[in-house]
Amino acid sequence: MTDIRIRKADHIELALQSSHQASQGAGFDRIRFEPNPLPQMSLQDVEFNSYFLDRPVAAPFMIGAMTGGCDNGEMINQHLAEAAQACNIPMSLGSQRAALERGLPQNVRRWAPTAIVLGNIGATQLQQHGLDLAKRAVDSVEANALVIHLNPLQELIQPDGDRDWNKVLEAIQHCADKLSVPVIVKEVGAGMGPNSVKKLMDAGIKWIEIAGRGGTNWASIELSRNGSEREREIASVFLNWGMDTVEILPAVHAACPSLNFIGSGGVRNGLHIAICMRLGAKMTALAQPFLAPALISTEAVIEKISIVEEQLRWAMFLTGSQKLSDLRKATLQKSL
Repeated sequence: MTDIRIRKADHIELALQSSHQASQGAGFDRIRFEPNPLPQMSLQDVEFNSYFLDRPVAAPFMIGAMTGGCDNGEMINQHLAEAAQACNIPMSLGSQRAALERGLPQNVRRWAPTAIVLGNIGATQLQQHGLDLAKRAVDSVEANALVIHLNPLQELIQPDGDRDWNKVLEAIQHCADKLSVPVIVKEVGAGMGPNSVKKLMDAGIKWIEIAGRGGTNWASIELSRNGSEREREIASVFLNWGMDTVEILPAVHAACPSLNFIGSGGVRNGLHIAICMRLGAKMTALAQPFLAPALISTEAVIEKISIVEEQLRWAMFLTGSQKLSDLRKATLQKSL
């Protein structure tokens, strides 16, 4: 097994372990909706169908990016893609770097012929290889959009990770200008604040996935794989680096109200989705909750999607929100 395949296999195994989930959470426990005991509607009146990239979707959440390029990655992606197709929700692929480097087939369109599929490459890979890599990533899966992920902390901790981040913003801007599909920029677990978001907006980016602190801790995962005692000591003080999802969303939405935000980072259930939507997200993304079901079957993923949808329906019903536009105005009570 090649080094990158070993790393990707390790990522899946470690991401399933509770020890690599953020100990403090994403801050959702600090946010409360004001309960509405007079919803004045039936549960079945709740409507949360939405639009993403100008296409209708069944709910305002997607299957978030998971790692790829290992031996069971194909099985995982098949189960996720078939579920996305069956449920009409978008799916974001994990990094396509390994598949593109090794010339592996990417069969997601065979399993999800009409679903919204997002390609995915790293910002430093784009910086190093340019627009051609972005086009290959999109063409290989007939992607509806391309996610460019930002992971500087992960790369610092990762053995032989990318340390040169010069001209990354310029590479992203060039890609957004020239690529035939929309470009979405996402962080991978530390989030990004208003200053970074404004730079990306000025570079032509219209969708940002914030991926705040509080979910799978990729710094912790990479630290567990790093055998250098010196590097482990350096990295140990950065295990809680970043901003919580519930802190970032209102801040970036206030700074850039016309930008489209995807709320992610510690989003684990339908109530978390409802909170993200109330804080300014247009879409949300969940990854870790779908990983264990994806190792079982397509049906297990579909069942998990159904549970998350019903949790969102309950959250909307209990706030008296018949539609997402109502949910965005629901009263919040912040706990101290």
